[in-house]
Amino acid sequence: EKGYGEDEVDLKVVDIDKGEEFSPTFLRLSPKAMVPTLVVPLRGSLASDVASRFKAISDTKALIEFLDKSRSASSHTHTTSSAPAPSLSPATVAFSSASNKIIDSIHADEVSPDHLRYLNACDQASLQELGKSLVPTIESRRAAIVGYLSDCEHGAMRMSEKTKAFWREKQAETETVLSVFYRNDIDEYLSRSRNMWEVTIPDVLTRVNEELIGPYALGDQVSIADIHLSAWLFHLVRLAGGSPSDDGDVAIKRVENRIGNGFVFPEDFLSSAFSPFTEEKAVARSKLAAFWDAMKSRSSWKKVYAS
Repeated sequence: EKGYGEDEVDLKVVDIDKGEEFSPTFLRLSPKAMVPTLVVPLRGSLASDVASRFKAISDTKALIEFLDKSRSASSHTHTTSSAPAPSLSPATVAFSSASNKIIDSIHADEVSPDHLRYLNACDQASLQELGKSLVPTIESRRAAIVGYLSDCEHGAMRMSEKTKAFWREKQAETETVLSVFYRNDIDEYLSRSRNMWEVTIPDVLTRVNEELIGPYALGDQVSIADIHLSAWLFHLVRLAGGSPSDDGDVAIKRVENRIGNGFVFPEDFLSSAFSPFTEEKAVARSKLAAFWDAMKSRSSWKKVYAS
């Protein structure tokens, strides 16, 4: 969306399925093992006669804000791209307030994509099926952490007590998660899962829907809120059995069905299908369905999510 050139961002893959975010190398950049992390040069440190200095940004909201502000129509930096660089920041105080409400709602820890994925089973059969995909990954992540702690214990590496305490904390978390798939505390898990899908997610979606204008979050122009919301909604739809190829009505209906209990979004957005040259009339649909289709049509969506 910001038009950065391919050579302006050097992508390094951190395989979280193997616990690579817990490696000593990555923790030097992101002490809390946050993925993604963006490493950027400090202002004034790119001149040829100055030693380059860098900082790491791990908070997703701060990361996207940095990328938005670092390239604009008036930028005269080291950009190699001639693509447009529209500002994604809300233009008014009211839009900024609505944007912040949307972003804060979907970035709550309790509805993070990882948490949603873990709590996506509704009974013992679906929990067993979920375990087939999650357990190998969680065991691999635990093995990586145990390996780092073992290396410290045997003197193969030296790390601070703070880092070792962090590893132990993450090891304990993985073992707690695995215990559920090993048939421990299943009733408590199912209770948490039901509360997530029947109470927490509907509450978040209702709050988000109240702030949406349509077809994008703040109206006719893409903004920072859309970048956050499209990523989160993509994960939610996928967990509900949908795919990026679904049209908006199908995708949102999958979410409604996954939530159950008669939960539906109000169909209070009139699509722009109307044309004076046809008999086709505007159709009332949910704002989230219109949002999904609006984002799905963008090249950025196709590049990131289509595969």
